[in-house]
Amino acid sequence: MAPVSIKTVLISESVDPRCKTILEENGIRVTEKQNMKKDELIGEIKNYDGLVVRSATKVTADVINAADNLKIIGRAGTGVDNVDVDAATKKGIIVMNTPSGNTISAAELTCALLMSLSRNVPQAAMSMKQGNWDRKKFMGAELYGKVLGIVGLGRIGKEVASRMQSFGMRTIGYDPITPPEVAASWGVEPMSLEQLWPQCDYITVHTPLMPSTVGLLNDETFAKCKKGVKVVNCARGGIIDEAALLRALESGQCGGAGLDVFVEEPPKFRPLIDHPNVISCPHLGASTKEAQARCGEDIALQIVDMVKGNKLVGAVNAQVLASTFSQESHQLIKLGEAVGSVLQSCTTSKRPINHVQITTQGDCMKSSAAYMTSSVLVGLLNHDSGCCPNLINVLSLAKESGIKVNQTHCASDGAASGVCKVEIEASGCRYKASGSFQGGVPVLLELSDSVFRQPVSLTGNLLFFKASANPQLLSSVAGLLTTEGVEIESFSAPADRSGDLWYCVGLSSPLRDLSALKPLVKEAAQLTI
Repeated sequence: MAPVSIKTVLISESVDPRCKTILEENGIRVTEKQNMKKDELIGEIKNYDGLVVRSATKVTADVINAADNLKIIGRAGTGVDNVDVDAATKKGIIVMNTPSGNTISAAELTCALLMSLSRNVPQAAMSMKQGNWDRKKFMGAELYGKVLGIVGLGRIGKEVASRMQSFGMRTIGYDPITPPEVAASWGVEPMSLEQLWPQCDYITVHTPLMPSTVGLLNDETFAKCKKGVKVVNCARGGIIDEAALLRALESGQCGGAGLDVFVEEPPKFRPLIDHPNVISCPHLGASTKEAQARCGEDIALQIVDMVKGNKLVGAVNAQVLASTFSQESHQLIKLGEAVGSVLQSCTTSKRPINHVQITTQGDCMKSSAAYMTSSVLVGLLNHDSGCCPNLINVLSLAKESGIKVNQTHCASDGAASGVCKVEIEASGCRYKASGSFQGGVPVLLELSDSVFRQPVSLTGNLLFFKASANPQLLSSVAGLLTTEGVEIESFSAPADRSGDLWYCVGLSSPLRDLSALKPLVKEAAQLTI
């Protein structure tokens, strides 16, 4: 991946000072403006290449669409619920978070709430402050020997498991991504949700908020749980249905709840907050000095690493970029874009494109399939899309345009290694091109069945034209170009000498009017690479 140019960053919330220091030490100008309203942020954001937020700033589609220069949105924390990732992706903006910055802090708060639920610590402390001495009222239960169900076995779920196992709890869990053998290696017994619900004395959730997790704990699931089950949510408000939780608390089906997050923050659903068996916190999961320092430092270091072209960490919408930091990947991306650009210029009059088939060949391209596909599409769509395509947004732009994209990889057939073949269908016509690398330069090997005797170097001003084989063709084209004040720098002809074939001429400057070639050729296209 070529380094991304980030010269200015806006920090819109209170972030650890190390964040600003690290960015400025690496030549990035930083502006801190907190507590901006939406309209103020929309007016301000156009001046910056990067934006760093925590959880209060809502980076909506309106904000993103006003950000003409924005290249990265960094969330100093876990999750990106306050960022419209789809809108950012469509505009080609990288969204990243600090996935491990607040892991320990969130895990420790979860454990604190589990312990507080078991021994009624906050209620007892409040009673003491009121001058009471109610030992019997706050009878608790041991955690030892109890079953803790962990829904979501990512970083935080894993840390909660290890800590609560030290209390002698049996830990069971569900996660659709973490392999069962990995969960088992942490001492967590993996199982389905249907198996988990009825076994738990305590349940803690550690999932992102998405359609499949909204209301994960609801009337139906509470009914499947043990009577008196206690629940904790330090992840995202909405994973537990708040109205269903209140009903379960009032019926005794739920024996208590520890809540750090809410559907609406600050919460307005007071009957839940005021329930005597609810322990609530004002979203303190990441509110430790250590977590804030770690998140602020991590997001700054991640941005700097990306800018310097070292690595990409924490990106939630740009996984394709993770393997694009080697010199070889830079060359392959240039090749893909160049081949795509050739086909784009040769099919301008044949739009729209319906289908793209990309085939990579050879061992050197085996691990490059994802970014080769995207780079070819960048070249193909570079002059078609309303917004500038890049490796981040091009797949979604192709989908919006109704283009079906297929990608395959095959081993070298012995004749060629490290080849990218592209075939497109546009308005019922098929065009194809294949390219490779020679001497560190991308070259075109073939264009629509015209295999070039000498590969075409894909640099500079290139004129492609299709014409019938004719001994006078080159001299006629050369004469016309001379008349137009353009010099020929190179000429590539196909190996075959029969039928309508594609030729390529390297030019000193682009031809002002392609229609001047009409008397000599059947099709013509030019581009500058």
